[in-house]
Amino acid sequence: MAQTFTKTMARNIFYGGTAFFFLLLIALTFDTLGTLPERDNRAALDSPVGSQIKRGKYLFETNDCIGCHTLLGEGAYFAPELGNVYVRFGNSKDAIIGFIKSRPANGIPGRRSMPQFGFSDEDLDALAEFLKYVSEINTAGWPPNIQG
Repeated sequence: MAQTFTKTMARNIFYGGTAFFFLLLIALTFDTLGTLPERDNRAALDSPVGSQIKRGKYLFETNDCIGCHTLLGEGAYFAPELGNVYVRFGNSKDAIIGFIKSRPANGIPGRRSMPQFGFSDEDLDALAEFLKYVSEINTAGWPPNIQG
């Protein structure tokens, strides 16, 4: 004997599904809130180099680096990811500073290249310290490859 699908049955499925997925959302929210403190590295901002990190972030923002680069997956895809540049350059701030200093004044004709910003040595050190700080953030494996 075939049973028909009634309004009551449809209503019960709707309310039951809604309750189930609402409870699932609440459970996942609490799970996420429990994991975030383990991935936090804001304590580095209170360290002796914290002011350098903040200065480097300021330089990164005011020179619109995100207009070409991505940082932890956010930004433009014109130039390489910078969230892991410290690791790619062999965990060396000097290598990052040397790369930025070596950019030609007018770029490389016929290809895209990073401009020469004319940063001071203090600014370069602050920018490298910021990129080091960013590389130490636990991003749960993002970006998925070392090239960014």
